[in-house]
Amino acid sequence: MPMTHRTTHPATDGTATAAGSPVRAVRAGPGVPPAALLSAVAAVLFALAAPAPAATASSVHRIPLPALMADTGGGDQLITARAPTTRATTGTVRWWQRHNGRWRQAGSAPARFGAGGLTEGGTRVQGTSTTPTGLYDLPFAFGTAPPPPGTASPYRRVGADSWWCEDNASASYNRWVAPLPPDCAAGESERLADHPTQYARALVIGFNYHRPVHGRGAGIFLHVNGKGATAGCVSVPAGAMARILAWVRPSAHPHIAIGTAYGPTALTRY
Repeated sequence: MPMTHRTTHPATDGTATAAGSPVRAVRAGPGVPPAALLSAVAAVLFALAAPAPAATASSVHRIPLPALMADTGGGDQLITARAPTTRATTGTVRWWQRHNGRWRQAGSAPARFGAGGLTEGGTRVQGTSTTPTGLYDLPFAFGTAPPPPGTASPYRRVGADSWWCEDNASASYNRWVAPLPPDCAAGESERLADHPTQYARALVIGFNYHRPVHGRGAGIFLHVNGKGATAGCVSVPAGAMARILAWVRPSAHPHIAIGTAYGPTALTRY
């Protein structure tokens, strides 16, 4: 909560108000008309009755975003991906580090979201090109390019037979597979090597990953920008993706929170 600033008055002759704040006693000097004395007394009383200044928008803005959130995943690293509204396809990704109980921003980058905007992750429908809002873990990283120096996350190199199964009828739904299993149709899945720019480097977002609900969506990643909006992922410039991968530490239990500035999908709800 923002602190409320109170105006204090220096003590003079020990005269105090009922609230305990010392004030200067008002005395009439020789020749001071009664009207002037009453005016001075009224000014003092008005000053004492005035409310303390409210916290400004700038003071609230200085509070780190993770400190305003309902949950950050319990770790010491957090990525936030925030869009202005659910209809937006652009926004900002920031990554945060907690040290001695305090969150500090470690970096930021412009972000892109799904062509269909954003939607609540718990009710998302596959094929809508929407980015799911919510708080998710980051199971592992992958890419067609080598991991950047300093990468600590498990990193899988994309090969010719690397696929992400998105076939709702498959037992491998929402999983990396290599090669494609017989029950996973190629037309319903994504061959990762076909997207060398976007998947040069990426982090798997744990949306619908640990207990997949068929039909909710598969293959949601934080990856490198393509030519425009995504099919439901979050994307950032290549340089930012490299910095994020070099920064993420599995021992810090990193998570990503996706949401909007306001409303039912506000980032602070997650």
